[in-house]
Amino acid sequence: MQLLVSVADASEAHAALLGGADVIDAKDPRQGALGAVRQVVLGTICTAVGAGRPVSAALGDEGPPTLIERRARAAARRGAAFVKVGFRAAPTVSQARRRAEAARRGAGEREGEGTRVVLVAYADWARAHSLAPEPLVALAADTDAAGVLLDTAFKPAGLFALLDTRTVGAWIAAAHDAGLFACLAGSLGGPDFAAARALGADLVGVRGAACVGGRSGRISRARVAELSALARAAPLAAAATLV
Repeated sequence: MQLLVSVADASEAHAALLGGADVIDAKDPRQGALGAVRQVVLGTICTAVGAGRPVSAALGDEGPPTLIERRARAAARRGAAFVKVGFRAAPTVSQARRRAEAARRGAGEREGEGTRVVLVAYADWARAHSLAPEPLVALAADTDAAGVLLDTAFKPAGLFALLDTRTVGAWIAAAHDAGLFACLAGSLGGPDFAAARALGADLVGVRGAACVGGRSGRISRARVAELSALARAAPLAAAATLV
């Protein structure tokens, strides 16, 4: 299982890289679960990481498809390996599809090459007025996304406090059956990694657990190293390695 660490700037990206994160995720935590960083900040993060690890970029989970497409295109031009898009205020498949297809157009993904798209579901989707996790998997497969992420829209409610392990495990299995990688996030910490690994998650995503001072604090190289060791405590899940 691999570790994704969300960073807000180049300094945090450097700490996450040195700590052993497998994927460096550009995200503005002040703007919610999928807050997009400014493009100039994304550029500095990509430069700091270089070819050392793949970079993912959050595109946001609200706004018109034109905004999502523009952000995806800018991220692709800066060399991001993945872009993540969410679906707040888009609870129907038709609404979510427009946003997913906009991300795909912007990323310019073709046959698994270049920047790939990840669709994000929320465990608290009803509160977020978002597309539910189950139909999101089908939408991801239908729009040629590379993977899916199950997160929480509202913090600090943890993923496993909102959904039981059987439900999460079934969601991961559905993603794998559709040829997608599956990532879990949502106020996860080291003690949650064993459950995520047992359920077959390919990645776990963290922000607060990797920071000194919580989600709004700063990424700690030492904390990333501890979390990386826990994530690597067992073989990778069924899907291919992302690095």
